[in-house]
Amino acid sequence: MTDRDALLVAAVRAGNLREVHALLGPGRNADATDEDGLPVLCTAVAACEEDIADALLGAGADPEAVDADGAPVLCTAVAAFAHRTVAALVSAGADPDRDLPDGTTPLLRAVEGGSPATVTALLWSRDLQGPELRLAQPERERLLAAARHWYGTGAEAELRRRTGATGPAKASTVDDECCEVEQIALGGRTVRAGHGAVLTTLESVFAAPAPLTELVARAVRHPDPLHVDWAASRAELRARLDEGARELVTALHRHPSAAHRRFAVDCLASWQFGLNRAAYPHHEEDRDLLAAWAETETDPEALAEVLWALAESEEAHPRLEALGLRYADHPDLRVRRRATDCLWWHDRPLTAGATAALRALTQDPDDEVRFDAARILLGGEVGPPDELRAVVRDLVRDPHSPVRGAAAEALAESDDRTADATALLLAVLDSDDRIVRLIGAYGLALRDDPYTPQAYARVEELGRIYRPDHRANALEDWRRRNEPPAQAPV
Repeated sequence: MTDRDALLVAAVRAGNLREVHALLGPGRNADATDEDGLPVLCTAVAACEEDIADALLGAGADPEAVDADGAPVLCTAVAAFAHRTVAALVSAGADPDRDLPDGTTPLLRAVEGGSPATVTALLWSRDLQGPELRLAQPERERLLAAARHWYGTGAEAELRRRTGATGPAKASTVDDECCEVEQIALGGRTVRAGHGAVLTTLESVFAAPAPLTELVARAVRHPDPLHVDWAASRAELRARLDEGARELVTALHRHPSAAHRRFAVDCLASWQFGLNRAAYPHHEEDRDLLAAWAETETDPEALAEVLWALAESEEAHPRLEALGLRYADHPDLRVRRRATDCLWWHDRPLTAGATAALRALTQDPDDEVRFDAARILLGGEVGPPDELRAVVRDLVRDPHSPVRGAAAEALAESDDRTADATALLLAVLDSDDRIVRLIGAYGLALRDDPYTPQAYARVEELGRIYRPDHRANALEDWRRRNEPPAQAPV
């Protein structure tokens, strides 16, 4: 190992991305190995250093490198569910379909591993044929069978069968590319329980679609809109609207199960937001359905989601305000939060009834309800501003309020120039949250406060301020207004 290689190995082990970039200049060896002959790419991937792995691959590291046991580095990334690194390796030339000594392939291992994001990263790359073309029918069937088996058996049960472990499993909820999934560790192996989404993806790719009713069943098996199985079913139903998916979904609003009704409103909302009239001519019908549904829904969580879908529509339904008034004093805070949003529309003045309801909601026990009500009233310039600003200031004053950051930003951008407002903006500079500190500094800059430069320095104590960000750029605007221009040298 040369001295240059040793420096790169040390930088990769230390996770020092800046040093790695510096050492990957012209003439440097991106395939440097350590004292045991292990390529640095394997070290980076094993340590889940995604940015360093990207840098090595960009500098020409061999994407088919193998670890000390002879396993391809792609398999290491698959086992770690590092889907971004998996995608980078495949784009660089790693083969997701290569036959491994145990009879599997990296793609099959990913299917069994249950991470939809990892499977998707292996299915497509700009330099690969589409999976429906490059994979022979027997291999497609093997992948589908594996996904069906793991989904039908259950991730924990299949792990117990394969490992023989009898102790308790370690389970946690983890992110899987904008969605969530259970991660289960047992008997020295770890998998994710996203096999329903994996199966849905494979069926779509291999033109072996499941019945529409099966997609609904997969979604509600994990009744959480953030779960990967729920999200995959929702996306697949959207792709199959011409096969009766809309009719199936709208019928679910009468289903006895609240989970089914929640899935239905989630689908309807996604179509409202994501499809134009040319692709989906049912927007008005769906809004009418949601408005009628809101009158009869008894499950608070489902009701809240129905109200949210109506309030977030591109066009206001005629019954929107009436529904907001109806549910403004609902005992469930989730419903009151959504009812608040139904009481106004961006291009309409507040009515007397909505104003009265919103003023009452500024006294709600829930922080989010109070803040939203005060924000709407302030925006509409309805009611004594001092009373409404006091609601916002109280939320900023409370370090435990879940809406402290939002309230601080509303205060920062408001025309509240009282000494109390300035004191609160100074106080949030003690927050452990970098963004909350940045909001405080931003508010001071807007007020031309002399402490502004020190405030931004306080922000950087917690980390770099990323630009472009209008809140970060406000410091330069403050300097132009408040500091004398530099004198040109004589």
